[in-house]
Amino acid sequence: MRELRIRVLAGVFVVAGILSWAGARLWNSIGTLPSVPLAAPVVLALIAVVLLSTALSLRGRFKAQRERRPGAKGVDPLMAARAVVFGQASALVAALVAGMYGGTGVFLLELLDIPARRDQVIYAGFSVLAGIGVIAAALFLERVCRLPEDDDDQNHPGAEPVA
Repeated sequence: MRELRIRVLAGVFVVAGILSWAGARLWNSIGTLPSVPLAAPVVLALIAVVLLSTALSLRGRFKAQRERRPGAKGVDPLMAARAVVFGQASALVAALVAGMYGGTGVFLLELLDIPARRDQVIYAGFSVLAGIGVIAAALFLERVCRLPEDDDDQNHPGAEPVA
């Protein structure tokens, strides 16, 4: 499994932001732009909390295993892999959604004299912050579940890397 790359996430964020900004300009010129939902930052924040709590739980269980504490609950490798995949998927979607709301928010900055649009800018800004929180939690979860480097495998030229 490959690690998430911040460059890919930043690229998704920027491309989604530019397309969203252009789409918002176009949509507003031919009709009324839909509003940014209040639920957007709330849902993203909840996903970030789930990812962070999963990472902290797994980190504690890994630490207990390494220290060989009596009664330490082990971590199923498949469960850890599923958690990492969930984190990676969440980070990619959060980068896309945060870029989308970021682009819309930048467009709405031109309309701050309208009170309803001012609220939309705030919701969009919180959505971007919550999306960044999801990405940070996903990267932390991925770091927690990383396998330690095996020096023996690196010294053998024919050895294949572990997924």
